[in-house]
Amino acid sequence: MAKPSIKKNFIYNTLYEILAIISPLITAPYVSRIFGADGVGVYSYTSAMASYFALFAALGIKTYGQREIAQCRDNKEKASKLFWELELMCISTTVLSLIVWAFLVIFSKENSVYYTVLTMTVAATAFDISWFWKGYEEYGFIVIRNSFIKIVGIVLLFVFVHEKSDLLLYTAMIAATGLIGNISMWAHLRKYLVKVNWHELKLKYHYQETMVYFVPTIATSIYTILDKAMIGWITKSDFQNGYYEQATKIVNICKTVVISLNSVLSSRISYLFSKQAHDEIKQKMVDALNFILLIGIPIVFGIIGIARTFVPFFFGEGFEQATILLYIMSPLVLIIAISNCYGGLYFTPSGQKARSNKGIIAGAVVNLILNAILIYPFQSYGAAVASIAAEMTVTEMYIFMSRDYFDSSCILRYSWKKLIASGTMLGVVIFLGYRISGGLAVLIAQVLAGCLIYVLMLFVLKDMFFIDQSKKIFSHVFKKK
Repeated sequence: MAKPSIKKNFIYNTLYEILAIISPLITAPYVSRIFGADGVGVYSYTSAMASYFALFAALGIKTYGQREIAQCRDNKEKASKLFWELELMCISTTVLSLIVWAFLVIFSKENSVYYTVLTMTVAATAFDISWFWKGYEEYGFIVIRNSFIKIVGIVLLFVFVHEKSDLLLYTAMIAATGLIGNISMWAHLRKYLVKVNWHELKLKYHYQETMVYFVPTIATSIYTILDKAMIGWITKSDFQNGYYEQATKIVNICKTVVISLNSVLSSRISYLFSKQAHDEIKQKMVDALNFILLIGIPIVFGIIGIARTFVPFFFGEGFEQATILLYIMSPLVLIIAISNCYGGLYFTPSGQKARSNKGIIAGAVVNLILNAILIYPFQSYGAAVASIAAEMTVTEMYIFMSRDYFDSSCILRYSWKKLIASGTMLGVVIFLGYRISGGLAVLIAQVLAGCLIYVLMLFVLKDMFFIDQSKKIFSHVFKKK
C-alpha cells in the first residue's frame, strides 16, 4: 500500500476544517436569532447530556483505535482482526449506554422529548469508525463523506427550521445527520479488510487497554461538557447556557484551525514511533508547535480585538454577555492547541497515554472544584475562568512530563516575535473598532487590517519559520504555473 502523503492529508483536513468553520458561521447567526439565548441554552444542556453517554459508549476507542491501526496497517490480517475486536466492543458498550439512557428519557420531566431524539447521538457511537480511516491516514475519504453530510444538514436547517417551536426538529436533524455520517463511513470498508476467524477475536484485552484512554476522556469531559451541565444545574438558567454555548462555539472554531495539523500528524508519528525514528518525530513536533504559535497567537489577540463588534453583529440581540466570555476564553485557543500537540504527537503515539492521564485528571479536578466555587457567584463567567485554569494545568504538566524527550524551550524562542506582531495587530484592530461605524464594515476592516499588520510585522521582525513557509508556498504555486 502506498505511503500516505502528509501534505495531501493536511490539505484534505484543512478543507474539511474550513467547512467546519464556515458551517457554524452560516448557521449560528440564524439559529441564535430563531431560538434566542434560552433556546440555544436548552439545546446546549440536553446535547451535553447526550455527549456524556456517547463518551461512555466510545470507551476511549477513537484514540486507542487510531493508534493501534496506524501501527499495524502494513499487516492486513492483523488490522482486520483488530478492527472487528474494537467494533464489537464498541457495539456492546453502546448498547449498555442506551439502556441507561432510556431511564433518563423516561424519568426526565422537562426535557424528555429532546432526550428521545438525542438517542440517535448515543446510538451513532456504535457506527463511528473514523478511528480506522485515520489510522490508515485516509483523510480524503473522511472529508468527502463528512462534508457531504454537513452540507445536507445546513440545507435542511434553512428549509425546515423557521420558528422557535422548531427547536425539537433542529435537535433531531443534528442527531440524525451525525448518525447518517457515521454509517456512511462503512462504505468501501471491504477493500481494507480480509476475512477473520470470529472465534479468535479477543475483546477482553482491549477493554483493559481502552480504559487507559477512557479515563482521560471522561476527565477531559469535565471541562468540555460538564461545565455546561453544571451551569444548568447551578444557575437554573437556560440563558447562561446559551451565552456560554455561543462563546464556546467561536473558541472551538478557532481552536479547530490551530490544531488541524496535529490531527493529520498523529497517525504518521504513531507509525514513526513503531520505527524508532526519534529525530524525525522531534522535528515534526518542533514544526507543529511553530505552526500552532504562528496561527494561535494572532487568533487569541484577534478574538479580543473584534469581540465587541462581532458578537452583536453575528448572534444578534440578547447575546451581549458572550462578548465578555470571549475576552476571558480567548487564550483557550492557544493553550489547548499546545497541550493537544504534546498529547497527540508525543504521549499517545509513544504509548504513554497512562502517564499523560495524570495531567488530564489534574486539570479535571481543578476545573470541577473551580466550577463548584465560581459558577454560583459569577455564573457562566465562573465556568470560563475554571476552563482556563484547567487547560493551563494540563498544558504545564504535559510540558513538564515530556522534558526528558523534548526541549520545550522552543515555545519561548518561537513566541516573542509573534507576540510583538500580534500585539501591534491588536492595537490597530481596537482602534478601527472605535473609529468605524457599522457592524459588517468594521469587521471586514478589522480582519483585513489585522492580517496585513501581522504579516508585515513578521517580515519586519524576520520570523524565519513564517518566511520559510511563505517561500515554500510561493515556490509551489509558481512551479505549478
